[in-house]
Amino acid sequence: MSEPTGAARRRGPFKVGDQVQLTDPKGRHYTFTLEAGKNFHTHKGSFPHDELIGSPEGSVVRTTGNVAYLALRPLLPDYVLSMPRGAAVVYPKDAGQILAFADIFPGARVVEAGVGSGSLSSFLLRAIGDQGMLHSYERRADFAEIAQANVERYFGGPHPAWQLTVGDLQDNLSDADVDRVILDMLAPWECLEAVSKALVPGGILCCYVATTTQLARTVESIREIGSFNEPSAWESMIRNWHIEGLAVRPDHRMIGHTGFLLTARRLADGVEPPMRRRRPAKGAYGEDYAGPNADGGAGR
Repeated sequence: MSEPTGAARRRGPFKVGDQVQLTDPKGRHYTFTLEAGKNFHTHKGSFPHDELIGSPEGSVVRTTGNVAYLALRPLLPDYVLSMPRGAAVVYPKDAGQILAFADIFPGARVVEAGVGSGSLSSFLLRAIGDQGMLHSYERRADFAEIAQANVERYFGGPHPAWQLTVGDLQDNLSDADVDRVILDMLAPWECLEAVSKALVPGGILCCYVATTTQLARTVESIREIGSFNEPSAWESMIRNWHIEGLAVRPDHRMIGHTGFLLTARRLADGVEPPMRRRRPAKGAYGEDYAGPNADGGAGR
């Protein structure tokens, strides 16, 4: 039985073509690709790549300046934060939430819109495996080119489960019986009609938006279209801790707001969503409110 795509690059001794992440004594990271006969240079000296080729992961190398560097393969969260960018990447904290709450499973058929630099695509491909299907849509050809290079660099070549289309999702979506749809784009509400036709009953729509106005309009549009259950929306934040002797405290900086996530489940055809029993706060909607698509609606 053959190994899943990219698995061989994640274990065993370092080989030519492997990505290596060096960590210096101050915790700073440096990522490069191993090439025979090349040298890695820093302001603290250099060392030959050949010194690492054939060595086990977790080795320590010393530069000509006698500075020790720990050598490991970069984890996927490390890789996506250091990859070349065309657009902003989906941060690992949000990618992890998407994989969990959109219930991405091995073999899933997934559609993604807004590829950016290929960060989320890499997480999704690793989750669905070679037997799944990820069809990614990116409207900008330059972003698509960068994303393809980043994904193929991580997996060591083209991934058999990935198809990348340059163009707008709502104009080009031809997939049917899709299990999950992930929308990372400026106006996800524009794609809801097409998405609702592609998703299987019980399938999950997950949207990633940056602002409260986008969030409000997306939620109201999902409610209005009538093909989904009541959406759930949230954001996540990460606070690291400083632990040094008796100094155990939160770090002064944290990874705060990056974006909002919301999910909704596709209803069976012909089924109306149950009426919401939660009463909105008094004044939440003005007397002239006519829905998200009317002039002066939410998010306008």
